[in-house]
Amino acid sequence: MTTPEQSAAQAADQQTPTRNRWTAVASVALGTFLLVTAEQLPIGLLTGVGSALSVSEGTAGLMVTVPSLVAAVSAPLVPVLVGAMDRRLLLLGLMGLMTLANAASALAPDFTVLVASRVLVGVAIGGFWAVAGGLAVRLVTTANVPRATAVIFGGVAAANVFGVPIGTLLGEFTGWRIAFATLGGLALVVLLALLTVLPPLTAARPVRPRLLAEQFRNPGVRVGILATFLMVTGHFSAYTFVSPALQSLSGIDERLVGPVLFAFGLAGMVGNFVAGAALARNTHRTVLVITAALTAAMLLYLLLGRGPGSGAALLIAWGLAFGGVSVGLQTWMIKAAPKAVEAASALWVSVFNLSIGLGALVGGVVVDSFALQGVLWLGAACVLVAALVVWSARTDGNLR
Repeated sequence: MTTPEQSAAQAADQQTPTRNRWTAVASVALGTFLLVTAEQLPIGLLTGVGSALSVSEGTAGLMVTVPSLVAAVSAPLVPVLVGAMDRRLLLLGLMGLMTLANAASALAPDFTVLVASRVLVGVAIGGFWAVAGGLAVRLVTTANVPRATAVIFGGVAAANVFGVPIGTLLGEFTGWRIAFATLGGLALVVLLALLTVLPPLTAARPVRPRLLAEQFRNPGVRVGILATFLMVTGHFSAYTFVSPALQSLSGIDERLVGPVLFAFGLAGMVGNFVAGAALARNTHRTVLVITAALTAAMLLYLLLGRGPGSGAALLIAWGLAFGGVSVGLQTWMIKAAPKAVEAASALWVSVFNLSIGLGALVGGVVVDSFALQGVLWLGAACVLVAALVVWSARTDGNLR
């Protein structure tokens, strides 16, 4: 008799690709590019939206917090609800929802409607990322999984390089509504790309609540989730308010914030692919280096980034370190749970997005109640604890 676990493993083996589908990988990378751009674009538009809709910068930060929290719920819930549905159809539907949500954001008459449209963005982000994060094992041969994962999460870094900074510049010159409308148009382009090149993706092992719960018995998954929570919460508690920090603490002119964020994202792209190459050799050591480097970059910015030149340079170093976070932690989860990649990825995406929202929320409270420097201290402290968690973790052979 074959056990359910054996059947799942056999199904997964049967779906291991015998050839590489790099165009499909590229289309998924376009999807992650759009997702991260949609989630983080308001970071560069806080001042404009706050002024136009008469809310404070802390309140405007809800544009980041709300979709992140919704995505945290959607990441495990959407795969459970759709069962064995073809993942290709699921991704197409979610990208269609993203198109409509950004159109609604562009047309929002007040802040309440804008936040409501961001709820739909959160559903699309959570569901898409939960499936897409682990698709490398379905689209390329085993030897190419780390490289394909780096390409998919290159979309994250590209969003920081091109999406968020260019969206910020577009918002500054033409208005924040045009920035959201453009994002909706790009979502339609990604939808067509996915429709053209993505192959059918039947679910080898449908995600069930019991399977999600089982992942918490895996020590590698537990460490990955805790490290993700600390690192992402710390980063976004500070980075959500990086625009006012660059202006107030580093003395950088508001017109130069977009170019500096562009440089941040460019460094992140470099960090993403450097981390991808290193992860193929040793996952645990690479993630440890990433967390240590991010801690150092945030502390140095806080202590030494008080001038335009030093502030910009240290923010670029921060971007280089953060560029490896997504690909590093996703690879950690894939290797920690090789027989339940989608379930482990769904949990990871949930925690990742919950942490983005929590970081932005806590950062907003700190900014409104205390001082801008407080979010930088908080961020550095959280990432330092994450580094200690990864350093002290016992890892099995899959993570070495």
